[in-house]
Amino acid sequence: MTLDDYEAALELWQHSPGIALGESDTRAQIEAFLARNPGLSFVAVQDNRLVGTVLCGQDGRRGYLHHLAVHEAYRRRGIGRQLVQLCLEGLRKQGILKCHIFLEADNREGEIFWVKIGWMKRPDIKVMSKFI
Repeated sequence: MTLDDYEAALELWQHSPGIALGESDTRAQIEAFLARNPGLSFVAVQDNRLVGTVLCGQDGRRGYLHHLAVHEAYRRRGIGRQLVQLCLEGLRKQGILKCHIFLEADNREGEIFWVKIGWMKRPDIKVMSKFI
């Protein structure tokens, strides 16, 4: 993914249930994220249109996936799985051995997808956040 993909990606995210957009999703914030994590985020293009996205980054210990989205008309074709695999391969090359994904609590469809491709729900941890 490059910054040139931002507008099309944003449009896809805005129309994808389960994707929560916020102050960290501005063009400038995504530009900074991509610069800090080069070669880890990807898009899928079919029929000359962006149909899938995933943002991927790492903190030196763990990888994190954000905003995996596939256009509704292109789902169930393995695009999401391929995007995730590209991220995991990139993380592995950087020595990252574990990756996390955060889901909205009511994102049942997303939860089903992640479990189906081998991810496990973590009953032992909770996420807490603070605006700074």
